[in-house]
Amino acid sequence: MKILIARMNHETNTFSPVATPLDAFGRNGPCYGEDAYRENKGMRTAMSAFIDAARHEGAQIVTPISASANPSGPVAAAAYDAICNAIVDAASGCDAVMLDLHGAMVAENSNDGEGDLLERVRAALPEAPIAVSLDLHANVTQKMIDNADVIVSFKTYPHVDMYESGEHAARLLFDRVHGRARPVIAWSQPPLLTHTLRSTTAEGAMKRAVEAASAAERDGMLAVSVLSGFSLADIEAPCISVVVVGDGDREAAQRVAKRIAQQIWDERDAFVYRSEPLADSVAKGAALARDTDKPVLLLDHGDNCMSGGTCDTMDVFVEALKQGLDGMVTGPLCDPEAVAALYAAGVGATVTLYVGNKLAGNAASPRPPVRLTGTVRALTDGEYIISGPTYTGQRAFMGRAAVLDTGAAQVLVTERTHEPWDLGVFESVGIDPRGARFLILKSRMYCRPVFVPIAGALVECDSRGVTSSDYGLFEFGKLKRPVYPLDADTAW
Repeated sequence: MKILIARMNHETNTFSPVATPLDAFGRNGPCYGEDAYRENKGMRTAMSAFIDAARHEGAQIVTPISASANPSGPVAAAAYDAICNAIVDAASGCDAVMLDLHGAMVAENSNDGEGDLLERVRAALPEAPIAVSLDLHANVTQKMIDNADVIVSFKTYPHVDMYESGEHAARLLFDRVHGRARPVIAWSQPPLLTHTLRSTTAEGAMKRAVEAASAAERDGMLAVSVLSGFSLADIEAPCISVVVVGDGDREAAQRVAKRIAQQIWDERDAFVYRSEPLADSVAKGAALARDTDKPVLLLDHGDNCMSGGTCDTMDVFVEALKQGLDGMVTGPLCDPEAVAALYAAGVGATVTLYVGNKLAGNAASPRPPVRLTGTVRALTDGEYIISGPTYTGQRAFMGRAAVLDTGAAQVLVTERTHEPWDLGVFESVGIDPRGARFLILKSRMYCRPVFVPIAGALVECDSRGVTSSDYGLFEFGKLKRPVYPLDADTAW
């Protein structure tokens, strides 16, 4: 058996000004062929699970590409075409396909990045079974449903089951190949824009929806996925979905999809997050710091790296300075110009420079860069190995990194946008985050498995950047209306 295995991951924020060329996918672009295999073998991605399952079957494995980029603006047309062409061109002669996809890609030449890819793969291999692993934040489309035989998404956010979702999808594909199951797909999509901060699977309505999905699997469905969608995409329906893989009985699968979707719709207000004023959030953090000797996390979810943030919005830091906070560690702040200046000055130099607020596209009115004076404490290549639990073992690339010590804060400035996945973000530049009084992180969820255990408290802060939870800041032109919560009287 010859199996095509590939990875194409990008969550597209169509409101983000951060460009997404081909070299954004990886350190300097995607990995191809044997390099794509090596990048994933032994890791905890869905593609890793596909490789392990195919090896167990004794299959010949074809890995044309592994392409994963941080969330950002629409993918450049040339980049999208290059990735898709690599996958489709490798399809000839393959007996099955397993694709590790995000599910929320928008390109300059495609509003349905995964659906258009799957349509091309299906045309190239009309009879071959196709299994897909999706991110929990995928925006499911009819084209994706029509051109896949198996779809399984993550069941955790923060995502710590990427490998397990791939393992599940692979198992169902081989069950079909060996005649042990007849996978059929059904789905349901209420007109509901969820907020990412309400898609955590540890609590609330999302937890209850995922529990209902797991119960349906125990009751006989082959796979049941709740995909909260990614609403910061101006497409027809960036909405929550329920996808069910049944065993030969599509009508039964459709009943399950509709039932769980109805449960979600009945609790729709629980999927909506409403931010408090930023000054109130920072003041709350200051008060909490008086009762703990551990760091207080100030999470800047309005400029969240993993939702396409610019990572240079300075609102939270400026408000913290205004309120007299000290002992701060903040970053990574993306400002290549500032990094160059700090490198030119050298370690130990005292410098004055302007940092942040340089990339156009803030959802609120533009703000000027912030003038900072401090001492350069460290200069590094910005690389480290992620210890987990997300992307365990992978090498991370922040671009060149520099630390500016202003007295009140240690500011980590990098050339690339970067999620604080790991303590290594700071430890790699000589900062011990455990010693901070306040940690200002541009993150919503991915930092939590690592930073919450070392913290004394956590406060969510909305800087009104391009990942703000205030949908009123964004102009949706392609979105199908009515949709909740933009339209309070939406019926379904």
